[in-house]
Amino acid sequence: MDLSEFVTRLDEKLRTDDYADVDASANGLQIGPDSGEVDHVAFAVDGVAATFDRAADVDADVIVTHHGLSWGGFDRITGRTYDRIAPLIENDLALYVSHLPLDGHQELGNAAGVADVLGLEDRAPFGELGPEYIGQRGTAAESYTIDELCTHLETALETGDQPVQSLAFGPDEIEDVAVVTGSGTDWLDEAIDADVDALVTGEGKQNVYHEAREAGIHVVLAGHYATETLGVRALQELVDSWGLETSYFELPTGL
Repeated sequence: MDLSEFVTRLDEKLRTDDYADVDASANGLQIGPDSGEVDHVAFAVDGVAATFDRAADVDADVIVTHHGLSWGGFDRITGRTYDRIAPLIENDLALYVSHLPLDGHQELGNAAGVADVLGLEDRAPFGELGPEYIGQRGTAAESYTIDELCTHLETALETGDQPVQSLAFGPDEIEDVAVVTGSGTDWLDEAIDADVDALVTGEGKQNVYHEAREAGIHVVLAGHYATETLGVRALQELVDSWGLETSYFELPTGL
């Protein structure tokens, strides 16, 4: 498959252009030529030297990541930035990135993947960001206690052997759940307004403890990395269906 076709297919599927005005990440093809042959595609959550080196080791043509290198552009290609880019250039390895488009995709996205894990039904977009959404909400087929919910996520996600934390201030039975992966506690007020029982996200902030306690809502912190593995996994399955060879590299941060 030509690289330009590969990029176009992903951009259209993920609606990359629709997020251009709300995401600091330069989504789409961040580094690479205008054209080239793609036979082998690597996938990872983070675009860093370790994942680039692994992709080069398996002779991949493209690596697809959730977190890329360009957040509003580069000032200088020196130091750590140079060290990260060098393996891409030296190995003729293209970098494709999907940040918020992959968080919010209602079928392939990170939040949709967490909702799948939790068995949520009657789903709807959640986590407004301008005209777009970066999360999902739904109702559990069977209610959870807070301990059951955390244990289930610990078992299902790549947490790096770290426990799933919770701010357990909500009801005894959890049915309605909102999900914003990564750093999603800024959408706590939206979760409160939606009258859900729990907000599931990756990492927390100091102020959220008291805000959740005062509102009587659970906040579940399952790890930034752990909650954002599911989107790239779903993209890997999609690319597999295109007949291309794929590899996935785990590099859990425990955070």
